Amino acid sequence: MPAPTALRRTLAVIAALPLLTLAACGYGSQAEDDGSAKVAAGAKKIDGLDSVRIGYFGNLTHGTALVGNQKGLFQKALGATQAKYAVFNAGPSEIEALNSGSIDIGFIGPSPSVNGYAKSGGKNLRIISGSASGGVSLVVNPDRITSLKDVKGKRIATPQLGNTQDVAFLNWVAEQGWKVDAQSGKGDVTVVRSDNKVTPDAFRAGSVDGAWVPEPTAAKLVAQGGKVLLDEATLWPDEKFVITNIIVRQQFLKDHPKAVEAVLKASVEANRWINANPDEAKAVANKQLEADSGKALPAEVLDPAWKSIRFIDDPLAATLDSQAEHAVKAGLLEQPDLDGIYDLTLLNKVLKAAGEPVVDDAGLGVE
Repeated sequence: MPAPTALRRTLAVIAALPLLTLAACGYGSQAEDDGSAKVAAGAKKIDGLDSVRIGYFGNLTHGTALVGNQKGLFQKALGATQAKYAVFNAGPSEIEALNSGSIDIGFIGPSPSVNGYAKSGGKNLRIISGSASGGVSLVVNPDRITSLKDVKGKRIATPQLGNTQDVAFLNWVAEQGWKVDAQSGKGDVTVVRSDNKVTPDAFRAGSVDGAWVPEPTAAKLVAQGGKVLLDEATLWPDEKFVITNIIVRQQFLKDHPKAVEAVLKASVEANRWINANPDEAKAVANKQLEADSGKALPAEVLDPAWKSIRFIDDPLAATLDSQAEHAVKAGLLEQPDLDGIYDLTLLNKVLKAAGEPVVDDAGLGVE
């Protein structure tokens, strides 16, 4: 192989590594186990398991998990098998926990799902369900940016190099015909990689002119006087794109399908309840956020953020495939082999039993 080609491929692999971090769904790398939930008297264990360990992020885009935890839906479905929870702050820590067996099932976004699967040669995880769509916006300082064309020449924050929102913004920039070096962030637009927890301060200080960020960060910027210039959902067919998946360790899926099915039943029930009771669900999710982080979101942030997220069981597989292609086009990821990343068998079983339509894996399911 010629040296320049080898170097290019090496750099592409290195560039792909930051994709493991889902800054959209957290601000660090620590996980906290909040202990086990209460078990109903007389309940029986599923698959002989003492517990099922479920990971999620303290973020509104993980509202299914927040509501399922707070309302005890996972515990109810698991019977005497205890539902234990680990709250994560970043994608790499959850993937690491899944790989090590510290958790069994996790709510996580598309970038770490793709990278976790590709880097293991398709051996460590499966996506078994969707959870949420949307919840991402380009929010700008209206004194500096009044139209989409005004974004050119400005400083726009994304959560991290190669994370889900960074890839989406780079793809949007390319579609405008503008040039940006993905690694440095320099070009017709300056991309500033800024952790979601500090982006509101940077926005307030004027060091960035806007940000392509998930909820609740987007709503926090709006509360500071920012304006939503573009809702990412408008760029996708039917205004739907995956922001949160449910993944499982492949060995756990093989050994304990009944436990996995129970968790999926609870997830489907949680989403159905959320959509039927949006105001109450918003309060329940916020209560769990407060329990996990010690701080609830104020109404001026919670209300608009919640409205921008759609809670659905469909994993929107075609959009995950598109997101991976966007990362490849940006030069942040070598072409991944995603065949077999999905196993929607149990989800479709649960959906059929609930009288809901089955969902599709876009040809990326197990054979």
